[in-house]
Amino acid sequence: MRYLPLTDTDRKAMLRRIGVTDIDTLFADIPRDKRLNGRLNGRLALPKAQGEMEVERALSRLAARNVPAGSVPFFVGAGAYKHHVPATVDHLMQRSEFLTSYTPYQPEIAQGTLQYLYEFQTQVAALTAMEVANASMYDGSTACAEAVSMAMRITRRRRAVLAGNLHPHYRETVETLCRLSGHEIVALPPAPRGTEDLAAYIDSNVACVVVQTPDFYGHLRDITALAEKAHAAGALLIAVFTEAVSLGLVEPPGAMGADIVAGEGQSIGNALSFGGPYVGLLATRHKHVRQMPGRLCGETVDQDGRRGFVLTLSAREQHIRREKATSNICTNSGLCALAFTIHMTLLGEAGLKRLARINHANAVQLADSLGEVPRVEVLNQAFFNEFTIRVPGDAAEIIEKLAAKGVLGGVPVSRLEPDRPELGDLIVVASTEVNTDDDRAAYVCALREVV
Repeated sequence: MRYLPLTDTDRKAMLRRIGVTDIDTLFADIPRDKRLNGRLNGRLALPKAQGEMEVERALSRLAARNVPAGSVPFFVGAGAYKHHVPATVDHLMQRSEFLTSYTPYQPEIAQGTLQYLYEFQTQVAALTAMEVANASMYDGSTACAEAVSMAMRITRRRRAVLAGNLHPHYRETVETLCRLSGHEIVALPPAPRGTEDLAAYIDSNVACVVVQTPDFYGHLRDITALAEKAHAAGALLIAVFTEAVSLGLVEPPGAMGADIVAGEGQSIGNALSFGGPYVGLLATRHKHVRQMPGRLCGETVDQDGRRGFVLTLSAREQHIRREKATSNICTNSGLCALAFTIHMTLLGEAGLKRLARINHANAVQLADSLGEVPRVEVLNQAFFNEFTIRVPGDAAEIIEKLAAKGVLGGVPVSRLEPDRPELGDLIVVASTEVNTDDDRAAYVCALREVV
């Protein structure tokens, strides 16, 4: 569909009809520091208008400036990870029985869709050691925010405590939702070395405590004692993860007492894809299922006794009165959930554990090598496949110098925490099964030259 431009008269008539004075009023809820000042074409030196072929050439030149993740040694993580996705996943995703319906309102014609969502829920519940999981969320950050809202409904309290080492994007998503819903957030400052006392902030007014493991800086955390402290105060513990492969090796949150688990499933079955779409995971205890957002697929039998699948629970705003809905999420990330389910089925329990061990071993080898570079310090005592290093000088500049040498060396923390200059010398580094010995050697060599 081509864009049909409006005249100034058209725009004025539209604004007058909806009762606003100018177009900027429509964006009043977006913080000013998040808005783009000036024209986008001014930043990219684009003309106001061009022909179709000229536009295609210009955008192709811009795209060519990107460095594809698979073309150089790649150690970027911080919430989105490069893993190998078998070709079988894409092949099976295209089978018609799995793509019978976008939204499975009519189970008799959507058995393929309902079955894989049922299997998806089963896999997520098993991974997290929880009793029930929903049929996916948009991504990890919104799953985290929905988990906080869910805890507020269950406890009937209005305050959430966020760990300082929660992923900054997840923290910002929670803060945005709670700001608009009138809930209170207590966000602890970052603790790059992994030492923070969340228990000290728990009292009878707290609805939930949100903690991430492995956290943003890569630290692993035993949350058992924190869960006990939260429960003693009548609060819920929300455990968050960004790297789903870690659940193949580390203790699952449910086994440590978490009440709600939220995270990102991109690592399994889904490529980086320039940042999306991804698939959010959410699991909880059975007693909280009525407050769980999204929807739940179940297994049943038809009138002839044959196995079948149905939409068991769907407390969404399309189905019931809007004020009674647990969430206004309108759909699930169905295709990404399908990719997750196929890849997980191909791996199986033994395959996932082996994949997780390879990830961990690769990261340990890289951390040991980087730690030997003069003036470079590894901050973690324990981690899965991601860790944090302290470098001399500006980490963002070092990352750019590494990129110029053909190595994408990680994510400078300052990119996600621009208002905290004390974190300006930190880099979050991830190493997965796709990294080779040559990749790691290239990183170490380039970092020695840069620092």
